[in-house]
Amino acid sequence: MPNEMTGKLISIGTDIVECVRIAQMIEKHGEVFLQRVFTQKEILYCSSRKAATQHYAGRWAAKEAVLKVLGTGWTKGIQWTDVEIVNEVSGAPVIMITGKAAQIARERGIREVMISISHCRSYATAFATGVS
Repeated sequence: MPNEMTGKLISIGTDIVECVRIAQMIEKHGEVFLQRVFTQKEILYCSSRKAATQHYAGRWAAKEAVLKVLGTGWTKGIQWTDVEIVNEVSGAPVIMITGKAAQIARERGIREVMISISHCRSYATAFATGVS
């Protein structure tokens, strides 16, 4: 039997990034870059992975996709760390939104943002769906 979403589709967003671009940012700016863009949980998770750069790139793409769902980009007081990607026990990524991003989501009637992330050596991509 097919699953039914409990909410109405509000918006979608997608992003793709070259992993080498994120690796260069980490190399050039180090901890300053990591702490500005990623939460402590995200840093711990990605840094513990064998292909850490791919995981950082996947989270970067996910954050960009979420901001497209919100329709704002990186404006209106939103911080990179307002969007956090955590993993369920199964490994599935889950979006946690706080701060100004959460306020904008509420204003748009977005109750939940669902995310899918994929990556390989060269690219990371994410697709986000905002539902009421």
